[in-house]
Amino acid sequence: MHERLLTTMELLNAFIALPGGFGTLKKLFQMISWAQLNIHEKPIDALNINGFFNGLLSFVDHALEQKFISQRARKILISATTADELVEKLQAFRFEPDLALSQLKWSPSSSQKQEADLTLLL
Repeated sequence: MHERLLTTMELLNAFIALPGGFGTLKKLFQMISWAQLNIHEKPIDALNINGFFNGLLSFVDHALEQKFISQRARKILISATTADELVEKLQAFRFEPDLALSQLKWSPSSSQKQEADLTLLL
């Protein structure tokens, strides 16, 4: 893990993506991936100002419909159109870990290899 991002992740209570470019999307999906792998349990929000993230949210919903992501994984990314709505959703957020991945330990100091049953369930 990138040391700066790891430090940032440990200090923050939530991740909020504002409209941006590829760098924003990279960090957004990295945080989503880390949550899916149970590296963190923090809420991730796309502040959808003027519908900026509508296309991205439609894509994520399409991936859910096509069964490329699970319903549990879809809940990782929340979105809001106003700051007030954002605060409400952040406060209401409850992380639901993936049980198959919850046994993995991702701490940088962990030197032992971990095993997990990653059987694909369709």
